[in-house]
Amino acid sequence: MKEQSTSVRPLKSGTALCRVTTDDLRVFPNRCLASLSILLIALLPSVARPQDSSPSQNPYDDQYTIRENVNFVVLHPTVQDRRGSFVSGLGKDDFQVFEDGVLQQIKYFSHEDIPVTVGLVVDNSGSMGRKRPEVIAAAVAFARSSNPEDQMFAVTFNEKVSFGLPASTPFTDKADHLEIALSRIAADGMTALYDAVAAGLEHVKKGDRDKKVLIVVSDGGDNASKHKLAQIMTMAGQSDAIVYAVGVFDENDPDRNPRVLRQLARATGGEAFLPRHLRDVIPISEQIARDIRNQYTIAYVSANKKQDGTYRVIQLKAGAPGRERLSVRARAGYYAPMKPQPMPAARAIDHETQK
Repeated sequence: MKEQSTSVRPLKSGTALCRVTTDDLRVFPNRCLASLSILLIALLPSVARPQDSSPSQNPYDDQYTIRENVNFVVLHPTVQDRRGSFVSGLGKDDFQVFEDGVLQQIKYFSHEDIPVTVGLVVDNSGSMGRKRPEVIAAAVAFARSSNPEDQMFAVTFNEKVSFGLPASTPFTDKADHLEIALSRIAADGMTALYDAVAAGLEHVKKGDRDKKVLIVVSDGGDNASKHKLAQIMTMAGQSDAIVYAVGVFDENDPDRNPRVLRQLARATGGEAFLPRHLRDVIPISEQIARDIRNQYTIAYVSANKKQDGTYRVIQLKAGAPGRERLSVRARAGYYAPMKPQPMPAARAIDHETQK
């Protein structure tokens, strides 16, 4: 059986609703690291439903049946050969997914360009002053290389964190709007990198595209955040966002911290770029856009049913007969959902004893 195209919309109750077309199915769940009540679809091709003359009041009242609760884990791996070229044409059987060393069964697989929710997190502290023109040009180059259906937003930061777009416009698909948003504030002040990444990870959740990405442009230093690095790493592990980092600094910059940028990227399946020359920032941003466009989508249901909040390590391998050794970059792991705690029973109050 072929696969069919679906979209997932969460209801207020926490139930995720799958809307299915009659095309044979590709699945891109919107929530990848959370416990979801998934609507598994029972298609009945031999039964023709009568068409109502008036539009349905419920856009989802088609032939769907709730079957079970599952934990979807969705990965967006990049596969390259030893020359660093993207590898296409692989199938589901060419991949193996291990969680804590245990082989998992791949439920959904695809390789196509899907729209992305992208956040540009750009350092605007005093140390970035002379680098700003190239940094803004790089962000705009990325936006122009993106899928026309991408949702984008901008976060700028010094010791304060700001969203570049107006409050009434949480996302945009216009590169010139991002350019204006990033150019609005003069580079000045200290650096609250961790707070900015935290804000970006929270905001990217509001996007409704199936893949989430943050691109962090900074020297990696932090001297003004309320958040700690350990908190940010935990947030990154709980998020489904892929983080790409571009280190922009001088060799003698005392605040530079490329290790932080590498940590964020490695944990989420992204990549850290540390260019020697400022002129390389623009081609790097275009390379990131190509990387996002060429990723596979793999989803599995964890064989570990425990809802214990523990961190689970993911290892993804790819290979096919007749192919050379392949390199796979993907999320390093995720935090399992926590089992909901029962509400404490309310104690009856004896009003007589309180008199």
